[in-house]
Amino acid sequence: MTNLLLKIFVKNYKDVGNAAVRDRVGNLSSGVGIFLNLLLSAAKITVGVLFGLVSVFADGINNLTDCGSNVVSLVSIRLASRPADKEHPYGHRRAEYVASMVVAFLVLVASVELASEGVSKIISVFNGSADELSWEIWTIVTLSVSVLIKLWMFFFNGILGKRYSFGLLKATAVDSISDVCSTAAVLIALIVSHYTGFNADGFMAVIVSVVIAVSGIKILKETFKHLLGEGADESLARFVKERIIKFDGVLGVHDLNIHNYGPNSYYANVHVEVDARVPILDSHDIIDQIERDFAENTNIKLVIHMDPIVIGDPELDGYKEEITGIVKSLDDNFDIHDFRMVKGPTHINLIFDVAISFDTKLKEREIADYIQAKVNEKYSDVYIVATVEKQIK
Repeated sequence: MTNLLLKIFVKNYKDVGNAAVRDRVGNLSSGVGIFLNLLLSAAKITVGVLFGLVSVFADGINNLTDCGSNVVSLVSIRLASRPADKEHPYGHRRAEYVASMVVAFLVLVASVELASEGVSKIISVFNGSADELSWEIWTIVTLSVSVLIKLWMFFFNGILGKRYSFGLLKATAVDSISDVCSTAAVLIALIVSHYTGFNADGFMAVIVSVVIAVSGIKILKETFKHLLGEGADESLARFVKERIIKFDGVLGVHDLNIHNYGPNSYYANVHVEVDARVPILDSHDIIDQIERDFAENTNIKLVIHMDPIVIGDPELDGYKEEITGIVKSLDDNFDIHDFRMVKGPTHINLIFDVAISFDTKLKEREIADYIQAKVNEKYSDVYIVATVEKQIK
């Protein structure tokens, strides 16, 4: 069914890296969500009002909230697809994150309201004023069909979210599976009440509200990660480095920073090492080729800082090998770069950067002191000038 809808409504749907295709996929998901959620909401609210089933009514309100979320998603996708302008030179793609946050808040507000209704119903049960729940076969059918539809929506949005790296659709999928749980809980309440005589409507309404709240918190947490500026995915960083290192004349890559300005919209800067003996214009031409390659063939706008390094000097290479061994003895994931040697009349300065992992427990000062101590064991006239910094591996 998912592929059929894509074939009908999304042109070139197999081009998963195309921003325009991705926007059309988002519009399809929102349109399907609006239609199905309106249908489910109308059915459940009607049943809830007619038979005094607060949990069913609450579940219908939840579907109505989902419909509002789909509308927010639709508007945000339209906004996110707008090109960069003077006020927003990096584009509007982060509008999707804002939309996800709005969806999360709507979900949380709905959960609070539903919990309030459920608590009121529970109090009425203990006061002996609660009405007996009505058992109608078409009520059970309505809820059962709702579970099946929401389960399909979970798989539908989950597949699209994964295939097109669409965080907003992944959030919608999470919301759909929470709806499956909540509606199933309402269905169980009716069955329990029918066969035991105990009115579990209010209790299940509270359970539904908790499930909804949990899904809202998950969406909010995921959205905050993007808005606050999370680190680049390791696979993306590896892709960038491996693509750069394939160019002839590139000796090393370090100090990579990747900034996310919305789904599939990245700006990155990196240091690229080249041979200092090569004429600077030739090295600059290599840098231009790399930047052009990324601009034309990826969704990453790359800016490169060129680092000319000395190679083929036996003394410098010897020191570099020793320092590398010392650094690796601390942690095999540590590395060094920008290695230079400055000779003076009384001593030698070894100047370099130490790239360490973000999860290390060691302090920067401890690492620098350790390297100097190890160097002092062999050399009395060699000093290190080390800049220790956490970097993406």
